[in-house]
Amino acid sequence: MRVGTPSTGDFGQRLRDLRTRAGYSQEALSQAAGVSVRALADMERGRTRGPQRLTVQALAEALTLDDAEAASLEKSAAAGRPRPRATTHPTGSGALALPRDVRDFTARGPALARLLELARQAGPDPAAVTVVTGQPGLGKTAFAVHAAHRLAPYFPDGRFALDLHGMDPEPTTPRDALARLLSAVGVADAAIPPGADDRAGLWRSLARERRLLLLLDNAADESQVAPLLPGTGPSLTIVTSRHALAGLESVHRTDLTLLRREEAVELLTRIVGPDRVRAEAQAARDLADLCGHLPLAVRIAGQRLLSRPHERLAKLVARLAAENRRLDGLQAGNLQVRAAFALSYRQLAPDSRTLLRRAALAAGGEFGPETAALLAGLTHDEASACAEELTDAGLLQSDPDAERYHFHDLLRLYAAEQVESEDGPDVRDAVLDRTADWMLRRATAAALHFDVDHERTAPQSDPDPDRAPTGRERARAWLESERAQWLAALRRAHDGGRDRQVLDTAEAMHWFSDLNQHWELWVEVFQRSSDAARRLGSRQEEAVHLNYLAWAHNLCVHDPRAALTAADGALAAARECADGLQQGWALGYGAGALHRLGRTREAEERLREAARCLAPQESPQARLAELTILNSLGTLLRQSGRAAEALDIHRRSERICHAGVPGRTDEVIALYYAVARQQIGNDLAALERWHEAEAPLRQALAAFEAAQMPAWSGPARLDLGRVLGATGHPEARRTLLTARDTLAAMRSPRQAEATEALTALDALGTPDASEESGAGAGAGAGAGLGARAVTDAAGPGPASAPRNEQSTTGTAV
Repeated sequence: MRVGTPSTGDFGQRLRDLRTRAGYSQEALSQAAGVSVRALADMERGRTRGPQRLTVQALAEALTLDDAEAASLEKSAAAGRPRPRATTHPTGSGALALPRDVRDFTARGPALARLLELARQAGPDPAAVTVVTGQPGLGKTAFAVHAAHRLAPYFPDGRFALDLHGMDPEPTTPRDALARLLSAVGVADAAIPPGADDRAGLWRSLARERRLLLLLDNAADESQVAPLLPGTGPSLTIVTSRHALAGLESVHRTDLTLLRREEAVELLTRIVGPDRVRAEAQAARDLADLCGHLPLAVRIAGQRLLSRPHERLAKLVARLAAENRRLDGLQAGNLQVRAAFALSYRQLAPDSRTLLRRAALAAGGEFGPETAALLAGLTHDEASACAEELTDAGLLQSDPDAERYHFHDLLRLYAAEQVESEDGPDVRDAVLDRTADWMLRRATAAALHFDVDHERTAPQSDPDPDRAPTGRERARAWLESERAQWLAALRRAHDGGRDRQVLDTAEAMHWFSDLNQHWELWVEVFQRSSDAARRLGSRQEEAVHLNYLAWAHNLCVHDPRAALTAADGALAAARECADGLQQGWALGYGAGALHRLGRTREAEERLREAARCLAPQESPQARLAELTILNSLGTLLRQSGRAAEALDIHRRSERICHAGVPGRTDEVIALYYAVARQQIGNDLAALERWHEAEAPLRQALAAFEAAQMPAWSGPARLDLGRVLGATGHPEARRTLLTARDTLAAMRSPRQAEATEALTALDALGTPDASEESGAGAGAGAGAGLGARAVTDAAGPGPASAPRNEQSTTGTAV
């Protein structure tokens, strides 16, 4: 023993002397040992006579005691600890010791840091409580146990863990749980009150003066947990539950989320060893993805591999890649992902069980209460309530901004299994047919808000008029948010031979499609509708929908060969049924495809033939079609080096717009006028009349932005940016940057042009506008257009609107 080491006295005296000898204040020793100042003071004053072994070890290490000194300090602490006694507990269990920590625990650093800070600040009023929640398989218990071991030195008066069996048919009652807690802190069985309220009062009075760490694992609900929580004092309680326990007041919350991909790989590495993961790095990443970054699934996969040291990771990846075998593959011994989900599923009320499994039939990655209600056969309000219950139970995740929900991938597979086992194929198909029919009726009614022939009257065909979206903004929001659902419904109707319903929906959609020209799904929509028309034997409708398809191939997926095939098919059908309007559109769409293929002379010939075909016709649809064809022809001429001829053509389009088109609103004509103004600006730019070009391009951009048409405003902004760059305008760079980002988001080929224009501008060293200048090409966008511009026009839909690719290839169609 070192000279000056105390050898007599109780634990508190020994600790004080050792601290003084080492030159530590209580605050310094607290920081070095990870033991709170209050706990140290209680020890030195004798209020805590027998701290736990881990606390003594932490103090000995901080004081740099040798083995003999550390053993002596532990002996004096042991003398002050209450001696264990034989006890008969109501549940038949022994002391409430913390479970064994997980050696390979991974990640959760920020959550652990927050709990550490909570432990440091614990007491005196109120007692600290944190609720750890999250979906099944996130490792809530493992996290809580690991945290409890990390925080143990802060709670020298006891660390207790109690499984409340919240997922069992009969969870632990508060009365029994209180008896076990009271016994754990030394209350004799005979002294434990019989009533739950009296037990709760005694428990709170005993916990008030003690630094206790309490882990209440697997809680069922608030009523089970609330009586077990200390009211005041320096204790910390960690509660884990699959439910949100939203009714608990004044508690901290630790909401666990999925691991990041690299964290999931790290967990796998800690289980199977770095050599195997290093040898198959990509397979390890794929395995983490197939496990959905769910800790339980990753652990099961790791344990399975650990038990098979010679099995390659890629072999397990191949097995799990098949969705119908994935849950079977995620089991190792008594660890099963399916079993973890089943525990929660069995606890649900019947309607919530139905909604959870049927929601797995929803298309896409998310769904709203409307879809859930249709699939589950519930009312909207009932479905909303069930979805919230499932969110609280961690079985669904909710969108932070909207009333929408999504599954974890593995939980969706489990729910789909329950559909097969509990509902069967007949019920499933009936549910999907009912939902598809409803979705298509709603989608058709919503899309008709954008049809020029319906715009003055609200559609009457919605299946639920009281909840139908009213007005274009709400209709657009519904169509955009539910596009995965109505597209799946269209597929089901098409595959089921409901051709008239497919045609009606697609016909309604063609007006709306211009607003979202960058959606690739329009190719599928109009492919299915043209198939439906052919099966019905309607050559006129087939011509219309093949024209729509040609538009989609040209402008949505940039496939001119497929566009030419569709346009030629439309032309043949239109000639067979003597439909001059559709012949004009087919010639125009074919010209657009030919120009994109570099066959400029053929494209010009088709455009001139289209103009000749449309000119004698007197319908409003023909006039608007003629406008589009003229704009296309002018653009082709400009890009062929004949800008002066192009300007004359586009001035002609401008005059037609000024004259108006009977039967079409001013808003519609304003949008066509904007297209003509954009082309005039480009013509003037090609003639190097830069300053004259700026005004018409700004006007066009403002109109397209007011109409909320990014597929049109992006190219218009690029055109304007080039003109501004040529004049040395300070807004040029910002305008081109915005254009590039917009075009990239839409996967437009013109993003490359924007990048080239920016490079050229930077080479010239043109100054940029300040943020305060309000620059951005869209400054003041929408001025002069009080209402949204309408993306319609007349005639056959995508072909009927101005459908202008904004000089991408020199053709408006």
